[in-house]
Amino acid sequence: MNIFVASLNYGVTSEELQSVFEAYGEVSSARVITDRDSGRSKGFGFVEMPNDDEAKAAIEELNDASVKGRNIVVKVAEDRPERKSF
Repeated sequence: MNIFVASLNYGVTSEELQSVFEAYGEVSSARVITDRDSGRSKGFGFVEMPNDDEAKAAIEELNDASVKGRNIVVKVAEDRPERKSF
């Protein structure tokens, strides 16, 4: 299951994000999204967990939890709409 994580402290790394979610089960990937030019965190990221039950437990427990001083928003990631090419 792909999980969207928002309101991240700008100092949170992908490795730290992964370790937060590993408390709830196996994490296949965790990525904090960064600005292409500056390399600075955009304050959100995505976590992929292969086991849906573990992912649902992580979402339930971590939504509105404090990570590095900020309450994060955790929910199932929605599919990205197709981009139209011209």
